[in-house]
Amino acid sequence: MAKVQGRERLKQQLLAMPKEARDQISAAMEKSAEEVVRMARSLVPVDQGDLKASIGWTWGAVPKGSITLGDVRRPTARAGDLKITVYAGDEKAFYARWVEFGTAPHNVAKGGGTKAGQRSMRGGGGRLHPGARAKPFFYPAYRAVKKTVKGRISRAVNASAKAAAASS
Repeated sequence: MAKVQGRERLKQQLLAMPKEARDQISAAMEKSAEEVVRMARSLVPVDQGDLKASIGWTWGAVPKGSITLGDVRRPTARAGDLKITVYAGDEKAFYARWVEFGTAPHNVAKGGGTKAGQRSMRGGGGRLHPGARAKPFFYPAYRAVKKTVKGRISRAVNASAKAAAASS
């Protein structure tokens, strides 16, 4: 999971700002998440389309079986912070990480991942899967738009701070 730099500082700034400012920053975060999702969907290899359809973002918990880029929390006055997370994969497209990072050759026979299965493979038994090369789509999408996203959120923070200062 990618570490979001400056998250604690942003959290403190957001807590000190009025609701309108937090809403403006949240809108910038949502627009940025949509941009990362669009880019990832354009880069993902498509076989049946399940993996492409599984790419998304949420303010809440991510689907079971997904990989995430990291999250940014939006502090609120209510109990429990809202959290925006960009993800790929779900229970149907559980293989997202295998596509992103690839796999090494491995035994796919029942029990093949155990030590006994590995011994069997060395002895000529089992069923060898040759592995799969990585076809990254998730992290390249983030890296491609990272500068734009950071600028958008920074501008929203600055505009909100100026508006809050002007209304004080």
